[in-house]
Amino acid sequence: MRHIHTTDWTLTNNQGLDIIGNTDHPADDSVGDSATPLATLVLLHGFKGYKDYGFIPVLAKELAKAGVLVHRFNFSCSGMTNKLDTFARPDLFALDTWNRQVEDVGCVFDAIESGEILGKEMPMFLCGHSRGGGTALLASGRQTSPKLAGVVTINSVASCNSLSDEMQREMLDNGFIKSASARTGQELRIGAAWLQEQIDDPVGHDVLGLCRNIDCSKIILHGSDDQAVDIGAGEAIAGAVGAELQVIVGGNHVLNMANPALVDAEISPQLGEVIGLLQNFVIANGL
Repeated sequence: MRHIHTTDWTLTNNQGLDIIGNTDHPADDSVGDSATPLATLVLLHGFKGYKDYGFIPVLAKELAKAGVLVHRFNFSCSGMTNKLDTFARPDLFALDTWNRQVEDVGCVFDAIESGEILGKEMPMFLCGHSRGGGTALLASGRQTSPKLAGVVTINSVASCNSLSDEMQREMLDNGFIKSASARTGQELRIGAAWLQEQIDDPVGHDVLGLCRNIDCSKIILHGSDDQAVDIGAGEAIAGAVGAELQVIVGGNHVLNMANPALVDAEISPQLGEVIGLLQNFVIANGL
């Protein structure tokens, strides 16, 4: 088992906003230096999530121990910084849209390709949790990323918009809807631009339709006890990409891990299963 190093980075996207990230990468036990990874994986968080949310840093570090270089980052309009106990930038949270997230993914891949961050000239994988899974499917389905070796979703949404007609009218009439954070107690706003871009470009936001454009290997994972995103979403995605749904028995939305999860905390059986499946998936498709 390798040791790992974690490095911090910040990119500036095309909107002049910061993308704050970490890279977990394998190290050689014998010399303490970085070891040559097997592949690069970009890991996307979900709605009201962040790069240090729940199981995400644990998953990243466990994959790094197995030889995978993992980039995890806060979307530029996530509202999150490295201050984990609050949405320090609720003003940015209100600006978030699917297009902004897809553009951020492209910015990270551009930084890899340019050598600004690690991972160039290795097999590339894209993995998203919850809403981040939807972003991963949009980015790969729109083919805005470099040639990918594989796409992974964990408890992903299958649609860009689950709002009722009434809530959509409220958003367009008022310019926003409110969305409370149970974690921080803050009352956040989702701006109308999030919905307007979907109205203006329905094809570009058709998650299941775009799935049919993804021409690399796929693995679709969904917990059987996910109360936030019904397993039916995983079934729909698997059908659209032509893959078998991998059901994580007993798995809830955060794979039965606490938030925040300590990196050295005991790994739940559900997260352990996901780690094993991803390790095998990367090895099978990255060599």
